[in-house]
Order: sequence, then structure tokens, then C-alpha cells
Amino acid sequence: MKRRQLPSWIALVLVPIVLIAACRKTEPTLDDRAPQIDTPPADANPGPPIFTDVTANCGIAFTYRNGEEADQLTILESLGGGVALIDYDQDGLLDIFVTGGGYFAGVDGKEIRGHPNRLYKNLGGWKFKDVTAEVGLPTEGTFYSHGVAVGDYDNDGWPDLLVTGYGRLALYRNDHGRFTDVTESVGLRDQRPLHWSTGAAWADLDGDGRADLFICHYVDWSFANHPPCPGGIGPRHVDVCSPTRFRPLAQQLFLSNANGTFRDATEAAGIKPGKGLGVVIVDVDHDGRPDIYVANDAYDNHLYLNRGGGHFEEVGLSRGVALSEQGVSAGSMGVDAADYDGSGHFSLFVTNFQQEPHDLYQNDGRGQFRHASRRAGITALGLNFVGFGTGFIDYDRDGAEDLFISNGHAYRYPSPPATLAQKAVLLHNPARQPGGLSEVRFQNVSEQAGEYFRSVHRGRGVAFGDLDNDGRVDMVVSHCNEPVAILRNVDTTPNHWLGVRLVGQPYRDAVGAELTLEVGGRKLTRAIKGGGGYLSANDSRVMFGLGSAPRADRLTVRWPSGRVQTWDGSALGADRYVHLREGEPGVAHHDR
Repeated sequence: MKRRQLPSWIALVLVPIVLIAACRKTEPTLDDRAPQIDTPPADANPGPPIFTDVTANCGIAFTYRNGEEADQLTILESLGGGVALIDYDQDGLLDIFVTGGGYFAGVDGKEIRGHPNRLYKNLGGWKFKDVTAEVGLPTEGTFYSHGVAVGDYDNDGWPDLLVTGYGRLALYRNDHGRFTDVTESVGLRDQRPLHWSTGAAWADLDGDGRADLFICHYVDWSFANHPPCPGGIGPRHVDVCSPTRFRPLAQQLFLSNANGTFRDATEAAGIKPGKGLGVVIVDVDHDGRPDIYVANDAYDNHLYLNRGGGHFEEVGLSRGVALSEQGVSAGSMGVDAADYDGSGHFSLFVTNFQQEPHDLYQNDGRGQFRHASRRAGITALGLNFVGFGTGFIDYDRDGAEDLFISNGHAYRYPSPPATLAQKAVLLHNPARQPGGLSEVRFQNVSEQAGEYFRSVHRGRGVAFGDLDNDGRVDMVVSHCNEPVAILRNVDTTPNHWLGVRLVGQPYRDAVGAELTLEVGGRKLTRAIKGGGGYLSANDSRVMFGLGSAPRADRLTVRWPSGRVQTWDGSALGADRYVHLREGEPGVAHHDR
């Protein structure tokens, strides 16, 4: 997330040098000639918005607070929080869970306490109700919270909630719409002296048909290890420290015992320490076993290839996804995976700190990845953004995966031209015919996307999902010390769509399943992913944009068990959600 800070006098000397160098025009290099993002002129008529902010009238008024009012300038304050979309009561509508953060108390201001989290029930019609108390979740803060992961750990058909944070985490079992804290009874209590959990993801990682759990941990900061760090423009010339000042913590892998409890298998599985923030679980090598990719902050990113039986091989460096295009460890936060280029393979995307372009690692289908940020135009966004929440999202239902990035600085006093609050970015991926390693050129449509994108925010986690079941993927964005934003997708493109919910057997969540939809001469490849983004959990349904095609031709699903099933497009229909169960040929329609 954060690079080494420079003293203010050095910054004053370097800024004019950099400006002079930037003004010198040299012969373009091959990289300089690479495709850049197409951005409409500033005075262009933006037309109808793509997203509209409906927060004010929906019944949600909630702010993640990081405790910065105590002026402790801790690295703890920099991470922010996440959002989960979860149909907790199984009524067919996605509900919204938000983490609350924390604050500093006590005589010396060094007691770390938590603000409460909140669960909002979706009443329909873009109205929500706070049901935190009535569903049995704590209404008072229990610990300083950050992230959230959703998974049906006990395979009973009711999604459960895992909340991460500083000092501890909590697993809330969903008992048919009411929640019970089962953290200790299932074996998830961390016995280590320092616990700082961040991103987390559920998946069946050892192939036994039960959900396992990967948990990222950050750095060894505490008030006993809280050095003053120089800052350029702060009143005391100090600021939040970079993670380079701290040691990495051990990540954690918990495997299910198949009886509702877990065992810590971190060491036996080959999991390394890291400064983990974002994590996504997806089968990158198509061997039928879900792999784990971890975005580490100011530390090499880790790619764990699943070798079966709960064993992993870390291959980030050798496969080309550990470092930035400049060959250094970047300040990585958010992460996602998608077949953005129509190749049938899952590439990886990581958001980074300022002066570090975001990394798009293109999967070549032969076990290696190559940097594609310049060719895709992502580098053209500039170097002053600090990216956090992110995700591939086909917002216009044309079958091509677009990309959203939530931005906001991690330092309290960033040096100009960087700012504390920053604009979010929406990149459009033009639909195209499939082909290996297609050269995709994203288009920056942020100015056309809506008022939210034309104002600045301290963005952190974001969750993607269809909140009103109209086939348009909406977004819920968390910010630091700023109200959460509910962004309704109102895109008017007349494209068709198909939403798919998979129910596996025996592993119901089916994380790791690969879906291939044939439509209009194209093959669209999607996956049920574990984790993804930044500290958040998305709609578990898979959305396919069909473009102008009235329906799909065929859907093929490769389940985590290895079973392969195919459904004809005439049975699936279009502009509706369908539920598909492993081993059953039928299709359950859930029309909007």
C-alpha cells in the first residue's frame, strides 16, 4: 500500500527535477506507443449516467470510522473496511453487511476498540432496514473490524459471515436467518500474541466437499511497535508509516474437519508469511483445483497452485505475478480474476499504491502470465491514484468484463499532486470475438458513469451484485470516514443477460466451478470465485451479458467435484436468473 516516505526538503528538491524531466520530449519507446485508454473530451456531453447514487433515500446511513480523530497516525487507520452482499434470509434479495472499523480510547489513547458492524435487510424497491439487533449480531463494537467473507461453511444452505480485524476475527453462523458467534467452538480462535486479519476467502481447497478458509494477515504493528514516520505536509511533519517499516505476519489456512470445526493447516500446506490484504481463489491453470492468489502490500504477491490434499506450491515469482512490471514489489491492495480478453483463461488484476501502475497479469494459457497494463491502457490512468476495492463487472451486459477501481489515499497528509480523497474509475471493455491473448484496450468512461464518479472519495472496499434482480450489476462502496454509497446500475444499453446460481453436491457453494457459455459465436468463461476485491464479498451468482443475442446456445459447467454438465440455451432462457444443481438436469427459473 505505502512506499517509503521522503523528508519534505527532499520532496521540494525532487518535484522541480521531475517536472523538468517530464517536459523533455524524447523519441517514443515501444512501450510509449502502446495503446492508451480512450477518454472522452472533458466537455463531451456525458449522456445518461451508468450508475446513480441512491443512498440518500434507501434507508442506509452508515459510515466506516477509522479512529483518526485521536491523531495517533497509526497504520491501522489506513486500511478501511469492506462490504458483503448476502441473502441472509433466503428471500431472493441481496442484503448488505458493512464493517464498522474502530477507535482509540483510554487515558493514553492506546486502547483499540471497535465500532459496530451493521446488517441491512433488502425490502425491495431500493429500501433497506437495519436488522442487526433482530438477527442476533452484536450492536456494539466487539473489535476493530476490516473485512468480511461470506460462505456456507456448514453446508446447510444458509450463508455464514466471517468478519476480520485487529485483535481477533469472528465467525457468525447463520441459523435460518439468525446469527450465532461460533468462532471459538469451531476452532478459529487465533492463539498468536498479535492478530491482524484482513482479506479472507472460502473454498473447498482439499477436495473433501467442505468449505475451507484462507485468511490474510498484515504486519506486526502494535502500539509497542509504533515508530514516528516522517510526513511531507502534516502539521508535525509525521504521517502514517509505510508497511516497509514492519515485518509480515503469517497467513492462515484452516481446513475443515468435516464436522463443523477447523484445523490450522498453514505450515503443512506450505503457506508463507506476507503482508496480505486482498485474496482471490480461482482455478488459474484449469486442473480442477482452486488456486489462491494473495495481494501483499510492499511485498511480493503470492500465487499458490493447489497440488491437492491441502498442499500448495507458491509460484508467484516463477509464473510472473509476484512483482510489478518494473520488477519490484508493489503496494498491492485489491485483487480480482477474470477472462477479460476472451481467451478462456483467468487473468489477474491488482490495484497498487501511488507511483505504481496497477498490474494486469494476462494468463497465456500455458502456465505463465505477462504484464498487460500498458497494452491495455491501464497505465495511462496516471500514478497519483491509490487503488483499493476493485472488480471485473460487465455493467452493460455485452459479454465483455469491464473494470471498476475505488481510490483514496492511505496517508493522512499526502504530498501534492496526490490527494486524500480521489475519484473512482470505471473502465469499459469493448466486446470482441474470442481469441488467444487478444489485445484489449479499455476505455475510461468514468466521466460518463454518473455523479459519484465526478466527485472525490476516500474509497476502500466495494461489493458487486444485482440488488434489484433486474440483470444490471450494482455496487456498494465503503469509504473511510464517509458514508457508504449505494450505486444503482441504470445503464440503458438494450442487451440481454442470463444470471446463474450454482448449487454443488456435496459442496454447495461450488467455489472453483468454471462456467462456459456459448452465445452468438462467442464463448464466455466465468468462475465461482472465493474472495476477490478488497475486504469484501460479492453476489455469488454469475452474470452473463448476452449482447444482442436473444438467448444463449449452451452452458457447460465443470463442477469442483470434476463432474461436467451441459444445459441447452432453450432451457435456460434469457433475461432471468436460473438455479442449477449439480447432478440434476433440470433448470429452476427465477424470473425478475
